[in-house]
Amino acid sequence: MNENYYAVIMAGGVGSRFWPLSRENKPKQFLDILGTGETLLQQTYRRLRKFCKPENILIVTHASFNDIVKEQVPEIISKNILLEPMRKNTGPCIAYATYKIINKDPNAVVAVMPSDHIILREDVFTKTVTTAMKQAEVDDKIITLGITPSRPETGYGYIQYKQNEDSSDEIKKVKTFTEKPQLELALKFIDSGDFLWNAGIFISSVKTLVNSFNKHLPDVANIFNNGSQHYYTESENNFIEKAYSMCPNISMDYGIMEKADNVFVIEADMGWSDIGTWSALYDNSEKNKQNNLVNSENIYTYDVNNSIIRIDKNKVAVIQGLENYIVIDEGDALLICRMDKEQNIKNYVEKIKKDKKDIYL
Repeated sequence: MNENYYAVIMAGGVGSRFWPLSRENKPKQFLDILGTGETLLQQTYRRLRKFCKPENILIVTHASFNDIVKEQVPEIISKNILLEPMRKNTGPCIAYATYKIINKDPNAVVAVMPSDHIILREDVFTKTVTTAMKQAEVDDKIITLGITPSRPETGYGYIQYKQNEDSSDEIKKVKTFTEKPQLELALKFIDSGDFLWNAGIFISSVKTLVNSFNKHLPDVANIFNNGSQHYYTESENNFIEKAYSMCPNISMDYGIMEKADNVFVIEADMGWSDIGTWSALYDNSEKNKQNNLVNSENIYTYDVNNSIIRIDKNKVAVIQGLENYIVIDEGDALLICRMDKEQNIKNYVEKIKKDKKDIYL
């Protein structure tokens, strides 16, 4: 196992689109959403152990999730749990991990990824990431993983790539990034044949990343570069508290990936889904004869089709006459929503928060 291979897991999100199962004190990355016996974070960590030593895996999360990370990944050492005092999007999150790693190992190559994605073909994932890491070790490249689109999905970002003169070269130069297009544009992307879904995973050397921050996000670079004497010491948390208060709220895609000219992509058919919505969970799960996704034998349905129904297993539910609905009964909250309106769930959560009913979030 290569001593210079590192991985960064981003695990600080709140997962509001998965409410009411995902809550502010325990969002979806810490849940066993698929019923496999592993949470999404645990699955991600286990995948990375195939090519990274445990001491080279870092988890970046919100400070309030420190205990739950330790509980779910007891193998990880405390100094590898990077605690964000506030959420400032993926730019500062990745900068924090990058500048911390380069202080320990200037020759590090790092794979960065979200904690809450599903990857069904783990052998393809391992092979693709290893290929990218070998390339990033010798070239000044940021290499992303792209997924072959199976439908004109409007909830994913898209990567357009340039065709290589050598058709056998699997690493292709990125031409454009597009965030969550409208349906009409997504259909054009699919028809063009040179667009991939953006999996939110990228691989690069830390030297290349630091150069990219210096060039495209110099303010962020200066903030985290000033922490070199604090990383891996008792003063690290105090430094990070001040650093985050000065950071802009900016994504890695917008701050660097869309601007850099050394971004490349590898197409990876690895059974990927970001499981960002209830319908994504539905698409990636086994259904019954009525094409319903249910979690309990105590659910009795009549004239119900193409729906998700999830209840407390100590309850009995009788449901009649639904088509394409999401019904989630979780603790002190109940959601009943048409599947084609689920993009509004985030707005519903915001309304509950606006009404100062945070105890239900």
